[in-house]
Amino acid sequence: MKKIGLVGGTGPESTLMYYKELNAGIDKLTEGKAMPDIAIESVNFRRTWDYVTNNNYEELTDYLASKVNALKKTGSEVIALTAVTMHMVYDELVSKTNVDLVSIPKAVCNEARKRGYTKVALIGTIFTMEKDYMKKDFLEAGIDVIVPSKEDRELVAKRIYEELEVGIVKEETLTEFNNIIASLKAQGAQAVILGCTELPILLNDDNCALPCLDSVKIHLEELIKLSI
Repeated sequence: MKKIGLVGGTGPESTLMYYKELNAGIDKLTEGKAMPDIAIESVNFRRTWDYVTNNNYEELTDYLASKVNALKKTGSEVIALTAVTMHMVYDELVSKTNVDLVSIPKAVCNEARKRGYTKVALIGTIFTMEKDYMKKDFLEAGIDVIVPSKEDRELVAKRIYEELEVGIVKEETLTEFNNIIASLKAQGAQAVILGCTELPILLNDDNCALPCLDSVKIHLEELIKLSI
C-alpha cells in the first residue's frame, strides 16, 4: 500500500474528514486488515488566506511547495491538497515540485461525466466561484458550469469563511444555501458541485435541493484507489 501525503489545514475541519475517512475507507475495503500510512503537512490557514486574498500567488506556490516537498521526504507517494481553493496554483505547484498531485477538480469532473451531467452548479469560496481553476476541466469536457449571482456568491463565501471553516453549522445557513441552489436548479443545473471541502459539513444528498458532487467524497475515493 502506498503512503498518502496530505497538505492540510485549509481548513482544519476538512483535514479531519480526510484523515478519518481515509482510515475508515481503507479499513473497510481490506476487511479490517489494513489502515493507510498517512502524513499530514498542515499549513497556517491564515497565512494561505492572506496570500490568496492579496493575489500573492508566487508566495502561495512557494509555501505549498515546501509542504509537498516535506511530504515527499516522508516517503509519501500519493499526495494531494485538501482544499479546492489551493488548486488556483495547482499547475505551478506541480511544475515546481515535480509531483503529480491528485487533483480535486479532475476527480469531480470525471464523476460528473460518469453520471452523464451536462450542466452543473458550483458553490464554494468566492475565488472558486469566480475564477476558472474548478471550472476548466468541466468546460473542456463539454459540461456547463453556472454559479450564483454576485450577491449570493458573497453570502456563500461569507458563511464558509465565518462558519464552516471553524466547524459552525447552522440550520438557517442550510436554508439560505438551499434557496440559492434551488435558483440554480431553476436555471437548468442537474447537480451542484460542493466546491469547498468544508461544504459537506453542511450539505449532502439527503438535505440538498440538487444531487451533490461532493468534492471530499469523490477525492477520497480517488486517493484510496491510487493508494491500494
